[in-house]
Formats: sequence, structure tokens, C-alpha cells
Amino acid sequence: MAKTLRQYSAPSSSHIPTGLSTDQGNDGFELKSGLVNMVQASPFCGKASKDANAHLQNFLEVSSTINPRGTTMHNVRLRLFPLSLLGKAKTWFCNNKANFTTWDACSNAFLTKYFSVGNTNALRSKISGFQQLPNEAIPKAWERFQEYIVACPHHCMKEWLIIQSFIHGLNTPAQNHIDAASCGYFISLNITGAKALVEKIASNQSWKGERKQ
Repeated sequence: MAKTLRQYSAPSSSHIPTGLSTDQGNDGFELKSGLVNMVQASPFCGKASKDANAHLQNFLEVSSTINPRGTTMHNVRLRLFPLSLLGKAKTWFCNNKANFTTWDACSNAFLTKYFSVGNTNALRSKISGFQQLPNEAIPKAWERFQEYIVACPHHCMKEWLIIQSFIHGLNTPAQNHIDAASCGYFISLNITGAKALVEKIASNQSWKGERKQ
């Protein structure tokens, strides 16, 4: 029987977008409710104020807690990832899911969409133009500096330049302290030695600060 105009205008469940519909869903692997709940505990909604890189990192850590049998981790992540999204991000995924034939394609597209070039440039500027804040101790400055690096793992900056940016961004007393700790030869240290010295100073000062409290 031919459909009426009313039937053509009526919504249907077949039109509602869902997760990936591929042969990966027939591999016999079952997503446990505990894993799904962990993924859904920190959803990403696509707002500009949310950190897409941090969301993806958390998702990878959660999904890595399982040992899939009968399938690959890539397939599990493809099926699990849409469950970690809400709002505009979920809509974006559903509209583009046909392109997500691999986990790399999905994760790269997600970062391209929600971790803009502007965000990358801003974080690179924070790393290359780092400045110690007034009354900020070396441990706090080093911690803040590391947060910028973690937030932008694709900064593409050489490690020697990163260390140099941190040292040049410190105030004069802090620079003098680090130089004295290296007996005046900090600039002669290699990358590994320079980073180890800064981390040691940061750790020691942090420990002394905790003892005073």
C-alpha cells in the first residue's frame, strides 16, 4: 500500500542517528556497563570552553583499562567514543560517522574539529613566551609550564627550545638560583642534564615549602 502524505511527514526511528553501524558490531565483544558508565562520567559537549585534548586523553585512559577479546582496541574505541559525547559534539559525530572507518580517522577528525588552530597557537605562545608570575616560586612556575606542554602535545617545539623558554621566562633571582645550583655552568648542560636540574630544584623547593606549612 502506498504511503499517505501524513506518513511521509511522520518521524521514524529509522531516521534517528546512532553510533557506528559496521561489521565491528558483530565481533562478539560486549561493552560492559561499568566501562560505559566511566566513559559517560566525563562527557564532551563541544563548547569552546571545554578541552578536547583532555577529553580524548581521559577517554584513552579509561578505554585502556580493558583487555578486549575477539576484537581490537581500535574497534572498541570506535564503538565506545560516541557514548562519551553530548550535544553538538554528538550531533557532529553522527553527521560524520560514515567517515570514521578507523579510530585514527575518528580521533584526528575530533581534534581537528574541537582543538582549533587558534588554541594550538595560543598554547605555543604560552610555552615560547613563558613568564614567571610575581611571587610565583620555581615549583609553581615549572608546574604551570608543564601544564601548557601537556595541553598541547603537538606543539612541535624542540626540547632544547622548551627548556630555554622556561629559563628565559624566569625572573632574575630564579635564574640566578638555577645558575648557582649548576655552579655557573647551566648553559653548558645538555638537554637531559638541564631538565633534570630544573626538576630537582622544583622538587626540593616544593618539599621545603610543604615542611614550612
